[in-house]
Amino acid sequence: MVDITNKSTTLRLAVAEATVTVGSQATIDAINNKTVPKGDVFASSKATGLLGIKKTADLLPDCHPLPIEYAGIDFKIEGLEIIITVSVKTIYKTGVEVEAMHGASIVALNIYDMLKPIDKNIEINTIRLLQKKGGKSDFKDKYRKDLTAVVVVCSDTISAGQKEDKSGKAIINALENNDVQIVEYVIIPDEIDEIQKVVTTYTQSKTDLIIFTGGTGLSKRDVTPEAIVPLLDREIPGIAEAVRTYGQARTPYSMLSRSLAGVKDESLILALPGSTKGASESMDALFPHVLHIFRIFKGARHE
Repeated sequence: MVDITNKSTTLRLAVAEATVTVGSQATIDAINNKTVPKGDVFASSKATGLLGIKKTADLLPDCHPLPIEYAGIDFKIEGLEIIITVSVKTIYKTGVEVEAMHGASIVALNIYDMLKPIDKNIEINTIRLLQKKGGKSDFKDKYRKDLTAVVVVCSDTISAGQKEDKSGKAIINALENNDVQIVEYVIIPDEIDEIQKVVTTYTQSKTDLIIFTGGTGLSKRDVTPEAIVPLLDREIPGIAEAVRTYGQARTPYSMLSRSLAGVKDESLILALPGSTKGASESMDALFPHVLHIFRIFKGARHE
């Protein structure tokens, strides 16, 4: 199974369709009049479809077990065609496309099974996905492609050449995957003056994202938040809350992080953990959705 532990939980929706074609109008009449020997075709098929949706992960080995929080099955008759529509919703880390298509398939097969004693010309036709929503793919193409970023590593040991930087490089990799251009990669010691100088320099040059990694812990040398906060026009608590919530689901120590986020002029400033895993997971938690802030900036300029 694919590893989905790095994904964020979002509302997921999938709508699938299947078509069953019968051989005669007499079969359609039997369905409508509920005179099919095996019983009410639509009621039975709906129940079967709901079971099929919930059992998808039991039958398809690469499907993740997930909570089904809504399933709807609808039928429409057009001539000799029975059109089945299956809608599935969940709030989870992965989508429900396969569940919706599996449900549609099972419904179609049950209709076939119920009608075959009275009609030898039944066909199951197209089974297809009509719609899907949720997850990063929904938002990937909705953000600006001209955004710039500077990545700043705050570490006494790394700036002294005693340790290799990995967290900054993890952030750079995540930014590049989101089509953000890296204009500078800076390594500085844990000094308030140095941190504030970087903020001032890159806000004045109108860099869109200024991302710090390191200095958000609880040691005496961890001063990144103290350096940044006085320079902000305003903080954005929800961003830091998203980082800690995402991290807390993976390690109980995330509550100790003092990650923060805020705005200076039209630059978004993030202070993320210094550990490689903490930095990488923070980027997973925030991107690409945090880039929506630049649409807000654009709207504010046109008010």
